Amino acid sequence: MEQTKIAKQMINFQKTAFNNTFNAITMLQDQAERMGNLVLEQFSWPPEEGKRVINGWIETYKKARDDFKKAVDESFKKVEDFFEKSKTQ
Repeated sequence: MEQTKIAKQMINFQKTAFNNTFNAITMLQDQAERMGNLVLEQFSWPPEEGKRVINGWIETYKKARDDFKKAVDESFKKVEDFFEKSKTQ
């Protein structure tokens, strides 16, 4: 029983560490996006097609980032459910 409690605490620690790191990376990426947009707005030389490509990249990495977060959250949920089931048995 004590082993299950220790394992759950370890999972919670890892989940918290992941969420904090993920949030920090998200803030960095969002800041880089804002800075990039400012540069694109101030300079008139990039063609519109190039701006559309860059915006496409931004949307792609945001979707991939969100999909990754969703997958990790689902995995943590599965592990938590596993330990809850083993606790009741």
